[in-house]
Amino acid sequence: MKLVKLLIFPMCILLLSVGVAKGADSFKTDTFKTSDGPLDIAFLGHASLRLHFHGRYIYIDPCSNVADFSKMDKADIVFFTSQHKDHFDLKALEELSNENTMVVIPEICALQYREGMVMKNGDVRVIRGHEVHCVAAYNIVDMSSSGYPYNFKGIGNGYVIAFGQTRVYIAGDTEKIPEMNDLGRIDIAFLPVAFPDAMPPDMAADTVRLLKPSVFYPYRYGDTNVAKLGEMLKDLPGTEVRIRNMK
Repeated sequence: MKLVKLLIFPMCILLLSVGVAKGADSFKTDTFKTSDGPLDIAFLGHASLRLHFHGRYIYIDPCSNVADFSKMDKADIVFFTSQHKDHFDLKALEELSNENTMVVIPEICALQYREGMVMKNGDVRVIRGHEVHCVAAYNIVDMSSSGYPYNFKGIGNGYVIAFGQTRVYIAGDTEKIPEMNDLGRIDIAFLPVAFPDAMPPDMAADTVRLLKPSVFYPYRYGDTNVAKLGEMLKDLPGTEVRIRNMK
């Protein structure tokens, strides 16, 4: 009888561990000092981020494929950059939302979600104390097999969000575009490194040389070898390349 108990007990532990969803605390988090207090950035996967600042939770492109959002803190603000399903997930939004959640969307997403605050390329707003610049996100070099861009100008958004004096740029689905010349100081940059619908590594490196952020994170990179970006940018003083699990 004792032997049977010993055999069953480990099996129960295994079954329980398989069934446990990945909670918010299990994701890698980096903390930054800003002029207005600490900023925590949790890397949920692909294009999904969670930022924590002054007790507020801000989510970027929450997608159910990378996390169980029903187990996470409710959102104060949710930013969506694109209508694509790996960025715009209404199930994740429902799980994160309460009566106080503010949702910021590109205009195209309003066809599916009419309660969001629409921001268009070039808009600047103060959203719950954060100055937010809406930046264009599109392709100008690599095209799909149909001959059209993977991402058309004027449809998707990138965002520059201020946390005190610290400016965080989440680029969305984009290549290096002329609008990036006018972004001003960028402290933390998230750039999509994925060929052919976003930036190949050499284009991402050129974009980092243009923006000169203090910290650069490649994200939504899929199977792209982003490790070589550190070598490609080793000659750029003042910029740290950080690789996180953002496939």
